[in-house]
Amino acid sequence: MATASITTEHLSVVSEAPDVSPRYENLDDPELFLNRELTWLEFNRRVLHEAQDNQTPLLERFKFIGIVSSNLDEFFMKRIGGLKQQVGAGIMDLTVDGRSPVQQIEESYQLVRKIEAQRELLVPKLVELLAKEDIHLTTYDTLNDDDKEVVRNFYIENIYPLVTPQAVDSAHPFPFISNLSLNLLVTLRHSEEDEPLRARVKVPTGLGIPRFIQVGEGNTFVALENVMSNNLDLLFPKMQIDACELFHVTRNANTARDEDRADDLLAVIESEVRHRKFAQIVRVVVQPDMDEFRRGQLAAELGLEEDDVFEARGLMATRDFIGFSELEIPTLHDAPHYSIDHPRLVHMPNIFHALRESGSILLQHPYESFTTSVERFLREASRDHKVRAIKMTLYRTSGDSKVIDYLIDAAQNGKQVAVVVELKARFDEAANIRWASRMEEAGIHVTYGVMDLKTHCKVILVVRNDYSGLRRYVHIGTGNYHAGNARIYTDLGLLTCDQTIGQDMTELFNYLTTGYTPKRDYRKILPAPKLLKRSLLEKVQREADSHSAESPGLIQIKINALEDADICKALYRASQAGVKIDLIVRDTCRLRPGIAGLSDNIRVISVIGRFLEHSRIYYFKNQDNPEYFIGSADSMQRNLENRVEVLAPVEGPELQAELRAILDTLLSDAHGVWQMNHDGSYTLLAGKDASVSSQQALIQKAVNRHRESTRLKRRKPQGAKRRNIRR
Repeated sequence: MATASITTEHLSVVSEAPDVSPRYENLDDPELFLNRELTWLEFNRRVLHEAQDNQTPLLERFKFIGIVSSNLDEFFMKRIGGLKQQVGAGIMDLTVDGRSPVQQIEESYQLVRKIEAQRELLVPKLVELLAKEDIHLTTYDTLNDDDKEVVRNFYIENIYPLVTPQAVDSAHPFPFISNLSLNLLVTLRHSEEDEPLRARVKVPTGLGIPRFIQVGEGNTFVALENVMSNNLDLLFPKMQIDACELFHVTRNANTARDEDRADDLLAVIESEVRHRKFAQIVRVVVQPDMDEFRRGQLAAELGLEEDDVFEARGLMATRDFIGFSELEIPTLHDAPHYSIDHPRLVHMPNIFHALRESGSILLQHPYESFTTSVERFLREASRDHKVRAIKMTLYRTSGDSKVIDYLIDAAQNGKQVAVVVELKARFDEAANIRWASRMEEAGIHVTYGVMDLKTHCKVILVVRNDYSGLRRYVHIGTGNYHAGNARIYTDLGLLTCDQTIGQDMTELFNYLTTGYTPKRDYRKILPAPKLLKRSLLEKVQREADSHSAESPGLIQIKINALEDADICKALYRASQAGVKIDLIVRDTCRLRPGIAGLSDNIRVISVIGRFLEHSRIYYFKNQDNPEYFIGSADSMQRNLENRVEVLAPVEGPELQAELRAILDTLLSDAHGVWQMNHDGSYTLLAGKDASVSSQQALIQKAVNRHRESTRLKRRKPQGAKRRNIRR
């Protein structure tokens, strides 16, 4: 991985001179920080390793290739697009690691090319392995005549009417190229004497059109663009085809808007979604053998420099491998995973009684079911005649989730329902606009949060008229209310009727729906942007101040990204004070671990597996009075200063023990983890039980909890049941 230049004279590695290590006083030195973009790209190298690993089931390996490709597309859309805007605006500010926007683009391009080169070498090997399983990803020209006819007829009947060739000449300017589209650049002529002509043909994937065309009933597939390029006589009859070259474009996803002057935020976001379709192109991918003249001409037509042109050998747009990997061949997939019902909820007919009588519940997704916990919480709230109000934030949801339906049911059942919808959730703006409109039509009070702050927290507040009066029931999560994500992301949720947390949530929603008085009196939750960052810095410093040989300090944090420079510096200071710090960081990490005199007490690991690690846990030993928090916030400047986030305390020995088990499992070398080196590279530690991943271990722990709960339930003596008439 490319990093800032670093020498052993400047940074002494722990193993080299632990007894004479320097103490770093200037924690603003750019050499002490890694670059956000480069560390995120390094994360994708770890994801690609899952595709390279022979222990990963074959079709899952294609899935990981698709994930890496999709991630890189989004990297160009969001990060490179933003950096190019800075360059265009003449912004030369340096990052905390001392890089200008131009430097970040250049170094990112170098690393992307290395990652994509590894991917291109891997794909043919995986295709060969598929062939051994009698699954063939082949080309049109290798098919026999009968199969060619089958594929051609399928194309004519199901796809050809959707294809629109566009001429490119003096009378027809270069056409609009949509984001992430695959395109054929066709060079042709009427006869051998005529001047060459050009045409662009879009490959119409999506909306039910498969990228890979199945040949007959077997498991043989041909890429759609390959079928099209071999049947151009349909589009250009009686014309001579000189060349057919494939290209793929990526557009900037960052479009400017002035929300401060907007009378209607909904209209502003709708306009942004429309404008994004026409935003500047930031990258084009072409075949290596593309004619040099046409390559330069294409780049010029798209407004790109030569450095923005990338080459791909073999298949382009391999993000579509995600769909290809869904072939239903069980032996080539991970063993099926079925989320279990939470043991505390299985035998309780009323979720509110369960929380009131047995206390708070910690949910672990996808090990425990989202449907029978979070969706059930909303379903029962929508139908319970004692529930008076439901308030909720919505950042992302999915079409297969029942969340919207239950909120609408609640409104139709006469309950007060208020939903704070984040319209600026990247790439989900259009969907959230549709959800917001549908809910408003049902009589739900919909607001769009606080001006200039994204509402990223995941919270639900239910107000119920219990026997003793109004009581608040709360769900606080680390992940979106998205049923699909809940099956493939690891997330945590807290269901509670803790009245202090409930009161805090009332204050939070009053802020979210008005924007008034951000500095409210919160007693347990830590909300951003007014309180969270300061609280984290204070807790880190408290751990450093209280550290001693008799009572050593300990900080353990599990997050997706560590980017905020102030948090990094606080952790450096705590390490210098002797505090042991374990960081489980999925992707971006600015902090350099293992530097003598600076971060020799800090360990950074990354966990990659079949599920995307997404939960956030903050643990502080606090002189044996442990504090655990979960929530939506990563340690990134944007999360801590420019978003509404929430961390909530997880209290009580039982729930804290569950979080301790998660941290201990993920931190264990036994299961194999990626450990970060001081230069930003990673080393895969092959533990003694590396064949059993930490995620597989957590699956088994969840199964064991459920089994033990069921066993104890069967053994419980049956006595006379007492009726609680106060319910």
